Amino acid sequence: MTVPLVLNEAATPTYDRDPAAIYARSFAIIRAEAPLGHLPDSLHGVAIRVVHACGMVDIAGRLAFQGDVAGAGRAALAAGAPVIADCRMVASGVIRRRLPAGNAVLCGLDDPRTDRLAAANGTTRSAAAIDALGDRIAGAVVAIGNAPTALFRLIEIITAGGPRPAAILAFPVGFVGAAESKQALIDAGLAIPCLTLPGRMGGSAMASAAVNAIAAPNEEAL
Repeated sequence: MTVPLVLNEAATPTYDRDPAAIYARSFAIIRAEAPLGHLPDSLHGVAIRVVHACGMVDIAGRLAFQGDVAGAGRAALAAGAPVIADCRMVASGVIRRRLPAGNAVLCGLDDPRTDRLAAANGTTRSAAAIDALGDRIAGAVVAIGNAPTALFRLIEIITAGGPRPAAILAFPVGFVGAAESKQALIDAGLAIPCLTLPGRMGGSAMASAAVNAIAAPNEEAL
């Protein structure tokens, strides 16, 4: 049954129109409500922007990290390292003007080798895309916001002695493999700085927001 939408023409909604004021109020609300106490100061800005990307302040208290994620990621980007994204949505969400060295933003799904690798290895295109960019992983900032298989494959490559990224921002989302892939990252003991949101929740907006926060820590906007 479809419920008709009844418009009240006499009621004109009022809302904020000033973008600077909207941002300022948004971040003030997040700071007041988000549980950040378990995170180091260097990750507060990252957590705030991840929350801003999804509208759920409670996830700040569930973020898990290893090492100096913000510092390692920022240093890598300043040195010109690429951002490796598992999907085009993450890549599109990275604000290029914030990248400190005109850094490349790479998505292996666009690599012509990916389909062949997926077929040969009997795996997803997302996992094969990580293999396709294998020579670019070393020292990169890897942001995963969609595919658990991409994170699983990255862990396999590193564990086998392959190239090691400078930082991993792991936010794969979904009901099959998402929670398990993030737990595998936590349990792997890779000694690589990483940030993740355990459980099923995640998404491309969170992953790209984390990249943007690390790239430009003094700009409070997605």
